[in-house]
This record gives sequence, structure tokens and C-alpha cells, in this order.
Amino acid sequence: MKIKKILSMLLVLAMSLSLMACGAKDDDKKLTDNSSTSSNKTSEETGDDVGGDTTGEVFPTIDSLKLGEDYTDITADLKFLTHRTDIVDTKFQDYIAEFQKLYPNVKITYEAVTDYAEDVTIRLTTGDWGDICMIPTTVQKSELPGLFTSFGTIEGIGQNYDYLNNFAFQGEVYGIPSTVNAQGIVYNKRVFEEAGVTEIPKTPDEFINALQKIKDNTDAIPMYTNFAAGWTMGAWDAYIGGSATGDPDFMNNGIVHGKNPFADRGDQTGPFAVYNTLYEAVARNLVEDDPTTTDWESSKGMINRGEIATMVLGSWAVTQMQGAGDNPDDIGYMPFPITVNGKQYASAGPDYCYGINVNSSDDEKIAALLYVKWLTEESNFAYDEGGIPITKGAEYPPTLASFDGITLVIDNPAPAGEETLFNELNTESEIGINSENTHVQRIVEAAMDQSETMNDIVEDWNASWSAAQEKYNVQVTE
Repeated sequence: MKIKKILSMLLVLAMSLSLMACGAKDDDKKLTDNSSTSSNKTSEETGDDVGGDTTGEVFPTIDSLKLGEDYTDITADLKFLTHRTDIVDTKFQDYIAEFQKLYPNVKITYEAVTDYAEDVTIRLTTGDWGDICMIPTTVQKSELPGLFTSFGTIEGIGQNYDYLNNFAFQGEVYGIPSTVNAQGIVYNKRVFEEAGVTEIPKTPDEFINALQKIKDNTDAIPMYTNFAAGWTMGAWDAYIGGSATGDPDFMNNGIVHGKNPFADRGDQTGPFAVYNTLYEAVARNLVEDDPTTTDWESSKGMINRGEIATMVLGSWAVTQMQGAGDNPDDIGYMPFPITVNGKQYASAGPDYCYGINVNSSDDEKIAALLYVKWLTEESNFAYDEGGIPITKGAEYPPTLASFDGITLVIDNPAPAGEETLFNELNTESEIGINSENTHVQRIVEAAMDQSETMNDIVEDWNASWSAAQEKYNVQVTE
């Protein structure tokens, strides 16, 4: 797990070398004016050679651009790194064709990356990876300005878009969410009915009891872990904040300053309740026979056919499960089964965010801004994928119908001066919440062979977290 620290050092070194290498190139760069009177001018046409220093100049921001009106003659060749290997040759090609009706001289090539987070984290250290990517969660906020171009300020583009905090730093937004997930559980409604589960579980105990009924009364796998895929296990981290606490300040304040934040609260809420749900399901044999042999792609068809009852994944997964077979109407989505003081909550937060390479040419950056704006506002990608669009006032998809009456919790930003503190504690403690998967896989392994209890695991986590708090002089509250 030391790899995260090594990668962070590599990023710093690569950025330093990149700045040195770009010194000579910057003299050839020309900044494009974004005023309405020169909206179609490219850097070649303006002749404004301002070098790499943009002080006093206004670079286009995503909110200042008018699709189909601004920069319609711009020429660029963009490479786009994506984790969506399933639609790179279909839906994304349709997007390119539609976008090129407005910007015919912008060529876009998608590169699908299978082991996305790990591979792209390493590639970012080179600076020469392409023009647009989905920003890996391994990137620290303090690293953003050296890697990506700002889309604009939170205050400015926040007039049009929500959910901008994940990759914002010092008031600038470096990542635009592709979609927003409400965090819950994908389930097969027909299997629940056949098992005699008539009400959606609202607590971990009720959920485990429902899984037991499914095992006793059907042939379906009650809960499929997708352990072997690795990245799928990281989904469990998404529930420990708003879904488990109802508190929008928990992830950037409560867990940062809390004493032993992973400990059992005794009321089936908080991070322990989330992770213990996984532990109990595995320990009671309510999952597949051998988690090490799971297969992500085939699991989609299995839940569609009723061979799997539940999978703990974000709302983005619903449409994939619906489209994997002949029974789309059997696929439903329920809130994670935790109730806080009689009320249920669901964390809502960005999926992968678009980032634009800070080392791309000015024309490439502007073309990339235009394409990200088109994807965000015109493609309908978020809605079609069962996610929440980030544009203000956008319609929610029908997949979230079961969330009626559930309060969606959006994490508040960290207090001023503590923007990077969660990341620092997370890295120092080597737990890796929302950035890697081995801590969740550890739960499955421990539950399988009973080598550790859930209390053993969280005691270890709390000790590591406390040590990190001490190192960074964090004031700890009870």
C-alpha cells in the first residue's frame, strides 16, 4: 500500500520536469480570446503571443462558452482516456459524430483503459497522456493545478452546475462530473418477491435477514460481491458518509476530526455498519461460493436472469444490468439499508470527473472544454446511464423512483485550510478510502476464513487513523 506515496512522489517529480521542459515551448503558445467579438478565432489567428504566463489574460471557462457559436472553426486532435470499455465503440462514437456537426475540425479518439485507476495514475506522471481523461481518485487535490486545466471558479460555474467539490482546489474547479450517483443497491425485484421479501430492508439486520430468505427460498445468490474485479469492492466506501450518518459534513470534517471514526456505534449506523454488512453477508455464506472467481461482465446477465439477487453498486450500474438480458423490468434500485433516527439517507456524489491536460495546447484545451460542455449539457449521458445530471434543474432518471422520500446527502466541502486534510490522513493511514480496494477486500477475506473479526479490522484502522491525525496535528473531537 506504499504505492500511493510512491505515485504521489512520482507525480511531483514529473510535474517539476514538465515545467522545466515546457519553458521553451511556452514561447510558441498563444492564448485564445474568449470575447464574443472574436469567438471563432483560434490561437493561430489572434497572434497574441503571451507565452506560458497567462497573468492578466482571460482564458475561456466552461460557463463562458456557447456551443455551436464560439470557436466553430477551431482545429484540434484530442485523445480521450476512458474507463468505459463497454461503450467506447458504440455510444461514444455517436457522441463524436453529433459533436462534429458543430465542430467539424475537432477529431476525438477514445482510448479505453481496462485497469483504469492504476494505469492512468501512472500515465499522468508523464504529462503526455492525451487531452481529456476521467480523473482517477488517486489524484490529490494539491496536485490538480499541475495536472489539469481549470474549468472556472466554483462561484462562477457553480451558477450552472452542482457537485463540483470533488476536484476543486483553492476555489478553482479542475474536474467536471460525468454523472452523479445516488448510492444504493441493485436488486432483482422478482427474486425478492419469490423469496417472500415484501418490504425494502431499512437496516443492516433487515438486509441480512432478507438475504437469508433469498438463500432459503430461491436458487439465486443472495449478494454477489464481485470480489475478483477489485474496483467493484471500492463501491462500499461510498456509503460510509451520508448514507450511514445523514451528515453532509462527515466525510470532510467528522471523519477527519473524529476519534476512532470506524468503531461500532452500536445503533447500526456509521462506517462500521456499512462494512459489517459485507462482513456478515460473507461470514454467513450469503454470497457466491468462491468470491475469488467472480466475473464482472457475466454478473450483469446473471442478475438480469435472476441468478443474483443483489449487488452493492452505485446507480450507474442499473442501466447496465437492465440492458444485459431480457428482463430489464426486474432490475430495481434500493437505498442502502441504514436508518438514522428513523430516517433514511443516500449519499449522492460524482462518478468519474472529466479533466483536461494542463500540458495540451491552447486550441486543444478550448476544443476539450467545448466537448466536455457538450457531454455535460447536450449528450444526455448522465440521465441515460441512470445517474443524476449535474446541470441545475435537470430531471432525475426513473431508476431512482424508489428513492422517493429518501434525503440525498451531498458532501460539504472541507473547512478553509483543510482542503487536503482528508487525503493526507487517508494516505498516511494507508486505509485508502475511495482510492483503492484492498481494505474492503480484506473484509471479505477475513470473513471467509474467520482470520479476523470486524472489530479486529476497525481497531487496526482506528489506530492507523489516530496516528495520522497525530502526525498532522489534527484536533480530535469525541
